[in-house]
Amino acid sequence: MSGPTDRHPADAASAAEPHPLIARLLSDHGFTEVTGDNFEAFTARRGHTLLFFTEDPARYRETLDLAVITPELARARPGRLAVGVLLPGPARTFHGRYNFRRWPAYVILRDGRYVGAIEGMRAWEDLLSRVDALLAAPPPPDEDPAGAADLERPPRPGDRR
Repeated sequence: MSGPTDRHPADAASAAEPHPLIARLLSDHGFTEVTGDNFEAFTARRGHTLLFFTEDPARYRETLDLAVITPELARARPGRLAVGVLLPGPARTFHGRYNFRRWPAYVILRDGRYVGAIEGMRAWEDLLSRVDALLAAPPPPDEDPAGAADLERPPRPGDRR
């Protein structure tokens, strides 16, 4: 049985219960909670992956807006997106791997490789248009998001330093 000290360090900041709207993404909609323990496996999956990087809704109100929209987005593109939700602790830990600057954000991967990000709340049609453009886009030729070489991120297996 796991105790509090068995948690991955990336999960320590998310020990508090998530807001009910965010918790429903996991309990009612069946989206995967992405933690330090399953991040590598979840993000390496084949096909398209949508990562929802949450933040504290008291500080970033749009987090709750995206929590309401995420199931609608998945339904609008059935079978196209595996959805993972990063609570604030893991979201902060893994943020540096992707090129977004505004919270909350969606990150889209294709076959485990970064394709792009959508930052903050968008009008529905704009959001769908951006998602469709990212679903149609090929992954970038290198493994790092555009500009991510300038960002600090922890080394990943296979990195050459």
